[in-house]
Amino acid sequence: MDKFIVSARKYRPQIFTTVIGQAHITTTLKNAINNNQLAHAFLFCGPRGVGKTTCARILAKTINCQKRTKDGEACNTCASCVSFDNGTSLNIHELDAASNNSVDDIRTLVEQVRFAPQAGDYKVYIVDEVHMLSAAAFNAFLKTLEEPPPYAIFILATTEKHKILPTILSRCQIFDFKRISINDTVAHLEAICKKENIKAEKPALHIIAQKSEGALRDSLSILDKIVSFSAGEVTYSNVLEHLNILDEDYFFSMLGYMQQQQMAEALLLYDNINKKGFEGDAFLDGFAEFIRNLMVSADSKAAALLNVAEDFKEKYIKTSGQVSSGWLVTALNILSEAASGYKLSRNKKLFIELVLIKLCYLHQALEITANGTDIVKKKIVDKSSSLSFKSLVPVKFPEKKSNPKFTETPATPKPAEQQSASLKIDATLPPDPVLVVKEDHKALPEKPASTLKGIREKILDQQNKNNRPVLPLRVDMLQEAWQQYITKLEDQKSHSSVASFKDAQLSIENDSTFIITLPNSLHQKFIESERESVLQHLQNIFNNRSLTYRFIVSGESSDNQTREVELSHRQQFQLLIEQYPNIKLLKERLKLEID
Repeated sequence: MDKFIVSARKYRPQIFTTVIGQAHITTTLKNAINNNQLAHAFLFCGPRGVGKTTCARILAKTINCQKRTKDGEACNTCASCVSFDNGTSLNIHELDAASNNSVDDIRTLVEQVRFAPQAGDYKVYIVDEVHMLSAAAFNAFLKTLEEPPPYAIFILATTEKHKILPTILSRCQIFDFKRISINDTVAHLEAICKKENIKAEKPALHIIAQKSEGALRDSLSILDKIVSFSAGEVTYSNVLEHLNILDEDYFFSMLGYMQQQQMAEALLLYDNINKKGFEGDAFLDGFAEFIRNLMVSADSKAAALLNVAEDFKEKYIKTSGQVSSGWLVTALNILSEAASGYKLSRNKKLFIELVLIKLCYLHQALEITANGTDIVKKKIVDKSSSLSFKSLVPVKFPEKKSNPKFTETPATPKPAEQQSASLKIDATLPPDPVLVVKEDHKALPEKPASTLKGIREKILDQQNKNNRPVLPLRVDMLQEAWQQYITKLEDQKSHSSVASFKDAQLSIENDSTFIITLPNSLHQKFIESERESVLQHLQNIFNNRSLTYRFIVSGESSDNQTREVELSHRQQFQLLIEQYPNIKLLKERLKLEID
């Protein structure tokens, strides 16, 4: 009875031409061999099962072949090729860095490099999983890797390029292997099934290729398992059952129930899926990929991205034309959020059922309108509204006998002396109840500013005050007003602010704006803390309510980046006593001095 050899080993490529999906690598290596331009060190990078170690062995066999073909391939018949295939060649040395990653292992390898090959032109050293070497082992390998003997060639293979030291990368010729495409994997599996007399359906092989995720070795291992499981017949149903994959027919049925808003049928279908042992996260991921495929199928340009079996492509394209793109986008968002929240939910099945209910009634939750050729999904947003005021109801003051100072009278013409004592109200405003003051003017209470009458009176008072003209903004007048405010600060004993105001340089920008030039941003902070007070002071002097200012910090860089300025002890103390005046009393009582 012959020993069974797995397909990954039995059908391992022996020449560059038989390597699947890495034409950019094999072509470069063959040209380098034919032109005698081989590098002394190679680094093969890429995911698992894509042919890194295979290409390294083919390269080692080809450069020592005694009868190479015209296109740079090994002959597989000479003594060197035969000894290599039998594993007896002395010109190739393989080292598994995952288990031999110490400095001593590298030193042993370096000692072997000193001996020239007994037969053949090159000695090839293949170091697999080179990223597992320790930092000390990498450093011990540097000198030999940079200047090896002319007969030594190093081939390093790794799946994690980012873990290798930059000093190693700079000494190697780097080749990046890519994942094997689904079509290349299916074609290779079909060829193997034909050689092994295995009946295989193409959709089944397509599912195997998808499950392998670009690793050809994984696809061959899956094929061996399914052949053993199905007694030599690879069918679509057998593959789905063995790999525990949800059939796409489930998703087509689920989509039909959702489009017709048949919630009960959708929940029953998921219950059937759940009873078959499929987890909720697998259902969410599969349904999200199904929705993605429908969106891709809707555009003929993007249809090339559809990685499904040929038998399903027409069904996807037909179904995508029956579902609106707005529904697909919203459903994909719901599924994406559900996938992230699934792990946090306590009742997994209920969580999935709630997602299905949302999708079943998604048409009622969306309002989709056609805008030309585009589909617009309307979203309810908070509407902005103008500021509204509640209307004020006139208040009638009841007559009190104990207080004869106020009486309520109708809004009738009044004598001249009473008109002078009453409130002046703008003619354009609606009339309010009139309060008549009887002789005792001192007893008239002050109107609060929060009432409508108080606001009107305040506006009228300001209008009376503003009868004087607006003074022009001149430097001499501005500096005089500025000095008056400094005197006010000195009376308040705000010494820190006084120093900042004195260091300010004033200049005119326009009729209502002046510029304050300061040496640093610290002074700006002190002046800005007095902004409201100083503006009111200057606006009253110049009778200009639009008067304002801006800063220019001359000591700062041109990009206006603020820099922190260290305060002296005295400035820090001034800041403290402005916030906490009791600190000054404490200093005086304890007779403390500031350094």
